[in-house]
Amino acid sequence: MNRIEIFKRHLNEKRAIKIIAGIDNFNKESVKSVVKAAEMGGASAVDICYNEEIISMVKELTSLPIFVSSIIPSELANAVRLGADAIEVGNFDALYKKGERFSAEDVLNIVKETISLLNGEKTFICVTIPGHIDISEQISLACKLEEMGIDLIQTEGAATTTATNSGARGLLQTAEVSISNTIELSRNVSIPIMTASGITTTTAAMAFAAGASAIGVGSCVNKLNSDIAMVAVVKSLVETVNKTNNQRQMLNI
Repeated sequence: MNRIEIFKRHLNEKRAIKIIAGIDNFNKESVKSVVKAAEMGGASAVDICYNEEIISMVKELTSLPIFVSSIIPSELANAVRLGADAIEVGNFDALYKKGERFSAEDVLNIVKETISLLNGEKTFICVTIPGHIDISEQISLACKLEEMGIDLIQTEGAATTTATNSGARGLLQTAEVSISNTIELSRNVSIPIMTASGITTTTAAMAFAAGASAIGVGSCVNKLNSDIAMVAVVKSLVETVNKTNNQRQMLNI
């Protein structure tokens, strides 16, 4: 089975979990730890930066589908040739911290150039919808991406808000924008949605209830200093999502 088919199946079952190492994480040991945790914890896919050595390393490390994230079309196209199972325009959160911002037009131009460079090669493509732009622009962009045949869109929003509380309330505040964006987009497009940015074990079930088919999880895993803790968090995410999925199936009976 083609590795991306694993992710597609989980996507169709609305229980896909992508673990994000980071678009700007070029530390091989850090990426290795995140990928191993994703594999051992039972995630659906991993998401890494564009770097030829890291892509090669990760292909040897895991049987999970590999997403490669970048904002540079030539890198995304080359990632496919290097063996990436999927490419993603995004994740932007790490870039926002450096003062970068992306408009809907910026994203569309990146996507169009990337598709052109692929020369018709069939590739699973995910595109992050900038969480800081007006929701009407997000919906318009999502509709255009759906018309272009993009396979998956990813929401975000943590960079647009600052948690003013600690504990569970703070986690809810961080994830609120991305989850609300998921609700709005799921009402307007049929393309699958992956909710990311601030998603944790506390908020994962809410993302799926909002209409997501997948979640993208980064900092609550890749910022940990212990391999054991990383695996534990991924396992907890998988258990939470599977429990939510089972409950949903029971209610549909």
